[in-house]
Amino acid sequence: MSPLKVWTNRLRGLLLQWLLLLSLLSATGSFRSKIFTKHVLRSNLSTSFYVLDDTPGLDRVFDGIGGVSGGGATSRLLVNYPEPYRSEILDYLFKPNFGASLHILKVEIGGDGQTTDGTEPSHMHYKGDENYFRGYEWWLMKEAKKRNPNIKLIGLPWSFPGWIGSGKSWPYDSPSITALYIVSWILGAKKYHNLDIDYIGIWNERSFDIQYIKILRKMLNQKDLDRVKIIASDNLWLPISISMLLDDELLDAVDVIGAHYPGTHTVQDALKTNKSLWSSEDYSTFNNEVGGGCWARILNQNFVNGHMTSTIAWNLVASYYPQLPFGRDGLMTAQEPWSSHYVVETPIWISAHTTQFAQPGWRYLKTVGHLQNGGSYVALTDGLGNLTIIIETMTHEHSKCIRPPLPFFLVSEQTTTFSLQGTFKELRMLQVWYSKLGKKPWNDTFLFKQLPPLKITNGTVTLQLGLDEVYTLTTITTGQKGSHPTPPESRPFPSNFEDNFNVGNPPFSEAPNFADQTGVFEYFTNDQDTSGHSFTLRQVLTQRPITWAMDADQTISIIGDHNWRDITITCDVYMETPVTGGIFIAGRVNKGGSFIRSAQGVFFWILANGTYEVTGDLERRRIIKGGKANVMAKKWYTLTLNITDSSAYGMLNNRVLWKAQLKHLPRNGWAAIGTHSFEFGQFDNFHIQA
Repeated sequence: MSPLKVWTNRLRGLLLQWLLLLSLLSATGSFRSKIFTKHVLRSNLSTSFYVLDDTPGLDRVFDGIGGVSGGGATSRLLVNYPEPYRSEILDYLFKPNFGASLHILKVEIGGDGQTTDGTEPSHMHYKGDENYFRGYEWWLMKEAKKRNPNIKLIGLPWSFPGWIGSGKSWPYDSPSITALYIVSWILGAKKYHNLDIDYIGIWNERSFDIQYIKILRKMLNQKDLDRVKIIASDNLWLPISISMLLDDELLDAVDVIGAHYPGTHTVQDALKTNKSLWSSEDYSTFNNEVGGGCWARILNQNFVNGHMTSTIAWNLVASYYPQLPFGRDGLMTAQEPWSSHYVVETPIWISAHTTQFAQPGWRYLKTVGHLQNGGSYVALTDGLGNLTIIIETMTHEHSKCIRPPLPFFLVSEQTTTFSLQGTFKELRMLQVWYSKLGKKPWNDTFLFKQLPPLKITNGTVTLQLGLDEVYTLTTITTGQKGSHPTPPESRPFPSNFEDNFNVGNPPFSEAPNFADQTGVFEYFTNDQDTSGHSFTLRQVLTQRPITWAMDADQTISIIGDHNWRDITITCDVYMETPVTGGIFIAGRVNKGGSFIRSAQGVFFWILANGTYEVTGDLERRRIIKGGKANVMAKKWYTLTLNITDSSAYGMLNNRVLWKAQLKHLPRNGWAAIGTHSFEFGQFDNFHIQA
């Protein structure tokens, strides 16, 4: 090293120490005691120096932070919460300057198929059928808009109704039909709910079809939906990026390249397209403090490493039975509508560090990156003088996401000095918000805590950073840690539950607490009924959907407490399909979601051919009992299933039909109802005593 370079480095070090000392002397006493520790004044503690400057121009436009409702049925239990608790949960998710304050809501376009934790109903079960009031995503989008009129809405299909594929499990044989199906959903959102959909996707984590994307773009334009932008392909960066580079028409059709779980990195071909790059699904991690650490790390590093301008969490709110796949992988937890209990989890407040202090349309500074001793920092501006800096020092152990695997890295305590240049040189004060994760015993008081404002001296800000911390330094003064009264205590699903489905004008198409796993179960009115079954719950699919997961060959909806062992289930049932039809009630059902096909339990079937079966599985491979039952289609029957310890019996119209000993079957599980195949079947007067 030349003598000149040695003296230059020494001079730079002395200058940094002088600036650090000056900042210390000028800081307020209370803030100094919080931010600066005794270690700061040690002469042997190195300080890292970072410049934040808009003089070189600004980087990419920030598109916002969001959450996914769907993929699938992840908000299923939320709609059943009574007020005011349901509105409180929605406030924590969407209300500006309150909680997560999300900028984006992405919903599943229901396609009647199992898409992780359940099925969501399509607006077109059959060809020629249209109903834009099924499910709860319409309601959720309206509630989000009610709180934040500027929130962006995205629709994405996971599965499709079977008629789209004409018997094939493939949506692209007739791309014009599929495009019309999707465009109809967008038009229905506007016509029936006054919702403007901002972005539309292709097919979640499945193949894309170039011809379909082009037809979709043309059809959107023909329907005066030019403003609706297309995201592709909601899977990986490749091959969609290469396809776009090789096809100018495709390049023009796609507005955003969306990748799932990119591990904070992108690829050169995606960058070459000059399109917006999004992590259009990410996180999927248990929502404790480690999940919060995962979220904090990727919210920053998706941009620092991968130039991604939006990150969207799967899922929005863990509002599904916790034993289903990926339990509690939401930004918050609301899985007990019967008790009204919910939990505002760590990721809500980690979200707030970004969402409350930067809005879509702001731009990232080019001068962002990694901290010298681990962690990262980003800075955004509205171009009008406002500045927000988000700093994270997440350690490897406290920031692992469920996927992809996280290479090992080290983070250590460090002192950082930020030099504010360009437009920001004249700033004199920054608001400070702080979170500390990984502390044992972990305590909510270290989440999104407002600290005294930080005075800027000579254009510099100095912080001593510990491990697993998040800081937001900002000119924005509207930040708030919103709160509602403590919700009721947690308690199990009621051990005595009944539903007679007597709802003439239901607010939602599905009955409370039933979670459809294959098939779709909807409220139904028998207009000509004279048997006392005017209002029922009906399984309505007659054709297997274009699947996303492994739907069972039988339809099934689960309900209750997975811990239930001894139980009595009674239900009136009605088979609609002669000869080949069938219907069941079940207990101790041990699996759901994308594993529903292999569910075990105690299943009591009656079949339209005049027989009954008792099976230990949904697939009817393990037959425990069977025989004649003198039953037929088009007639109501009352089924009773009693399970006690290792024995069970079943009743038909209050007379014992069978008794059996149970061997090598699940010891606990949900209650369930369902049909022999994709066929119409009705249920009434459902009752559980557990």
